[in-house]
Amino acid sequence: MPEQLSQSQIDALLSKMSSGEAPVQEEKVKVREYDFKSPKKFTKEQFKALDSLHETLARMMASFFSGLLRTVCEIQVLQIEEQRYYEYNNALPDTTLVGLVDMKPASKNYDNTTFLLDLSTNIGFYLIDRVLGGPGTGFNLDRNYTDIEITLLTNILEKITKRIEDTWQSNLPISATVGGIETNARLLQVFAPEDIVVIVVLGIKLGNNVEGNLNICIPAEFLEQVMHTFSMRYARSSKKQDPTQEEMKRRIILENVCDSNMEIEVIFDRLQLDLRDVLHLQPDDVIPLAKRVDSGVLVMVDKIPWFTAKLGQTKQKKAVRLTNIVSNGEEVVEWQTKEASS
Repeated sequence: MPEQLSQSQIDALLSKMSSGEAPVQEEKVKVREYDFKSPKKFTKEQFKALDSLHETLARMMASFFSGLLRTVCEIQVLQIEEQRYYEYNNALPDTTLVGLVDMKPASKNYDNTTFLLDLSTNIGFYLIDRVLGGPGTGFNLDRNYTDIEITLLTNILEKITKRIEDTWQSNLPISATVGGIETNARLLQVFAPEDIVVIVVLGIKLGNNVEGNLNICIPAEFLEQVMHTFSMRYARSSKKQDPTQEEMKRRIILENVCDSNMEIEVIFDRLQLDLRDVLHLQPDDVIPLAKRVDSGVLVMVDKIPWFTAKLGQTKQKKAVRLTNIVSNGEEVVEWQTKEASS
């Protein structure tokens, strides 16, 4: 079909459209589905605050696992989403390990709550094998945990809970303890099925061949109470600073710095002696130097080269006259070479 139509072709097409012979293509409108039964409670900015919080947690956990297992560990936040509790519970496998973490804020203005920590089975068996001294190869097992294995994993979950508590301290003073362990997801009824929860998925990679997830289930009701502490932390003040007060602060800081004590040391020359010669040094011994008395010296301020100077005397006291400012180490090397050659 030609890119441009003639006038006769346009007239024929218009006549067919008016008579209904030519089909008219309707413009498709993109519609975004929205579930009114479960409206979204949190904004993108609030999810960014949660992401930043759990990025800090991921770094702390990676350091903990690396020290515990003596292997490389990488942990990152893969996803943060909100959903109904029954959706999260139905997605849990039959063989799982879920830790119930009791979160108790220090302030009475916030209610106590419970977090759920869901650890992948392969990660759990890998941790058990490595903690007991094994090579970490037999982790792909499809069975329930034994009582001894649950005791070992409970100890590890307590260490993870301590990291969660430390991470939350920067936003909300809170204490976290492991309140229980559940291995049957079907018996796990901590919240009502229709309650909204926020799921934080942490991807864990241990060594070169073990990958799994640690899912943190947080009730939305608790987050709604404490979310303002996140927004206060990340809010920026738009108030302009008073230039007079800023100048006064700068002057006070400068005065305090100027009153501080600094150690000044003048170095005439450096030389090397054998240990035998040093041990035999006696008073009135003469040590020959490779410099003239009227040559330059180096002035050190708190062990840092700062000036070059000349030796002198004023009012029957030894003195130095500053000649140049030393800005970097290269000038010190250049000065030493120049003085040695002279």
